[in-house]
Amino acid sequence: MPEAPILDVAVLGARYGDLPALWDVSLQVAEHEVVALIGPNGAGKTTLLRAVAGLHRPSAGQIKLRGAAIDGLAAHRIVDSGVILVPEGRRLFGGMTILENLEMGAFSTRARGRRVDTMWWVFEIFPLLAERRRQRAATLSGGQQQMLAVGRALMGLPELLLLDEPSLGLAPLVVESIFSTLRQINERGVAVLLVEQNARMALELASRAYVLEGGRIVLQGNGADLLADERVQEAYLGFRAAEGALS
Repeated sequence: MPEAPILDVAVLGARYGDLPALWDVSLQVAEHEVVALIGPNGAGKTTLLRAVAGLHRPSAGQIKLRGAAIDGLAAHRIVDSGVILVPEGRRLFGGMTILENLEMGAFSTRARGRRVDTMWWVFEIFPLLAERRRQRAATLSGGQQQMLAVGRALMGLPELLLLDEPSLGLAPLVVESIFSTLRQINERGVAVLLVEQNARMALELASRAYVLEGGRIVLQGNGADLLADERVQEAYLGFRAAEGALS
């Protein structure tokens, strides 16, 4: 791991009222790196992304972006610093066109002046969005809406892109296309922290990954090693552990 990661989460805690959601979570994302976060439903993965994005105030620990603490900043200031979340469920403006949704993504000061050039970059990545730019978001298919959600985030010029379950509810071929696009985005220099139910594809894409269970990091390593780990295979990839298979 580089000495100065773009994102450094240290002993983070988070609560919903009296209910703890995260305990002593520490993770890092390096410049230009893809890091995956996998785990069961209710493990705290979305809470962690929301905390990084400034949408959930941590109860303990610290979140740093390039060495500067951001855990006390308002969400819009975190967006201004280059951290942008693509939430689960996409949350588009359904009554607005593709073009209008994309323009909404460039509201920050750092992105507004470059929105025309950024729009062409988004259209290069997602040609379908260019073809249908006047179409209302609500009339798009699930896969097309996910493209638009990612495109809208890119309009904000992220240096760190947070993605919450981008493959949820999508057909396998669409999922493959989304992950291929994420690889392209990362190759353009955007670091990615990915929460994903499709553990196999997440680990194949990621250089490193963390397993979150019960609000705690229980396993970490590079993507290939975790993909081959029997515990991960049994819990998240549909394989039985070798001992169980032989019993």
